[in-house]
Parts: sequence; structure tokens; C-alpha cells
Amino acid sequence: METLTYLEAISQGLAEEMRRDASVFLLGEDIGFYGGAFKVTKGFIEEFGKDRVLDTPLSEIAIVGVSVGSALMGMRPVAEMQFADFISNGFNQIVNSAAKLHYRLGAAVPMVIRCPSGGGVSGGPFHSQNPEGWFAHTPGLKIVCPATPEDAKGLIKASIRDDNPVLYFEHKKLYRHIKGEVPEGDYVIPLGKGRVHRSGRDLTIITYAAMVYEAEKAANELVQEGIEVEIIDLRTVLPYDKELVLESVRRCNRVIVLHEDTLTNGIGGDIAAFISQEAFESLDAPVTRIAALDTPVPFSPPLEKAFLPNAEKILAAARKLLAY
Repeated sequence: METLTYLEAISQGLAEEMRRDASVFLLGEDIGFYGGAFKVTKGFIEEFGKDRVLDTPLSEIAIVGVSVGSALMGMRPVAEMQFADFISNGFNQIVNSAAKLHYRLGAAVPMVIRCPSGGGVSGGPFHSQNPEGWFAHTPGLKIVCPATPEDAKGLIKASIRDDNPVLYFEHKKLYRHIKGEVPEGDYVIPLGKGRVHRSGRDLTIITYAAMVYEAEKAANELVQEGIEVEIIDLRTVLPYDKELVLESVRRCNRVIVLHEDTLTNGIGGDIAAFISQEAFESLDAPVTRIAALDTPVPFSPPLEKAFLPNAEKILAAARKLLAY
């Protein structure tokens, strides 16, 4: 094991896959000589050369289009959006081309789009969104949202090896704030498999990405009150691990579905409906959803704090649910 930041784990995973497979290449804005806006690809152009680390124009539609075409020709592109918010410029090519090509033609589309996402960094309404919900409605895509350095590396490697288009959302606030042990050597974490971040018996919190840590803060408070919270980290939100969700809900009988994206029509609504349909008789209280407010992401730090889910909001909801 070695200790890496979340950012270092992603960078290491990318480099290992590029050394392993010559068909893997990177493209995006400023990822080459500058090393990327967040320095994830720092040093890559020196090792792999400008033919495999492509600095592109500021055009997400071009980046996505090149990725789709090169994937169809047998390459494995890894595109960076720089900020996940601007993936909307390539929306049509993702949902109407990449996602449907296997269904229409039987063709593999092995491409990854890296999407630095999330708030808590005072980035404002155009650099702080969590747009995974836009794409979760689209069959043919896979959506990955890692929380830990170990998962970040194992999931980026698995995403690159997958023959389907994968949207890989990496949370900006976690880049340098989170460190953890990462196995040495080659390993992958299967897409679609969640994990138990914390075991409990009284309440399940189902979440992913940065909200895993807000849930953990709340759980640490509740354990002082004799309440044991189980935290399920989905890792992959399309497809998500339905068996793991049901196992936890049937054991703990109360559930909070938590995500950083806005509430209305968020991924949490689908998970809540699934639980109500498949595990209704195991529930001792209504399924509770916690998410961001239905507004654009504020730039002001105090307003952003009020906008985002946090441990305090989770605690209030958990105590209400436990008293039901």
C-alpha cells in the first residue's frame, strides 16, 4: 500500500493504463504542456508525447466528437472536460451517438469522459455542478462517481478497459483534501459494485462521492447517541448496486438517500422509488432524500454552504427519521 491523494490516484491510474495499452490516449483543454487545470496530467506529455496527450481547442463538442470517432476505430480515448458543467456542449453526441452505437451497430465504444465536478470550492454556477443526473436516464452509458483514492484509481482503470462509454465524475473538492491507502500494482474495481463504507444497524445512508464524508461526519455524531449508521458508497451510479442497497435497507429498516446534485429529478428519486417498490415491508419509516437546493450553485461561500447538503442537515433528517 502507498498513501496517495485522490488526485494522485487518478493520475497514477491513467498513467498505468497508458503504459499498459498503446491504444489509450488523452485529449482535452490544457492537459498537455500545462498539465491540466488541476494538474492531473502533469508530466504526461513528457512521458507519452504530444501524439498521445492532445491539447485541444476550447470546444467540448470537438473533444467528444473526436472521442466517439476514435473509439469506433479501435482507440481508447480519455477526454477531459476540465469542468463537468461544460459537458452540456457535447450532450447530443454523448446521449444520441456514443450511448446508442452499440445498440444500433453492435459496435464497441470504449471511451471515457473525465468530468471534474462538485461544489464546496466557491466555483459559482458554471464550475460547481453535479450533472450526473442528466445522463443517468440514458441507456448505454455508465456513470462512475468515486469517493476514495483507492476507488478513484481502480475505477478509472476499469472505466478505460470497459467497451462502453463511461462518464467518470471526479469531485474537485476531494482532489487534495482526501488521502488514503492505495494498493500497489495492477488492480481494477468492477463497475456497478458498491461498497459498505461503514457498517451499522439502525439507519442506512446511501450516497456517493464527496457526500460519503458528510455522511461519515453525521454518523460519528450519532454513534455518541448509541445510533449505528451504515453508509453505502455506490461508487457507480449507472448501473448502481441494487443488491447491496436492498441488503442494507432490509437490515437497517430506515434509509436516507443522499447526493450533492439538486433534489428534483435527481438520481436519489429513482433509488428511493426502487427501495419503496422492492423493500417496502422492510421499512419502518418513509424513505428520506437529502440533496442540494433546486437553484443554481451560489458563488458566495455562505450561500453555497446553505445550498449544499452537509452533516448538520443529515443529522437533523436522521434524528427525525429515527424518531418516526
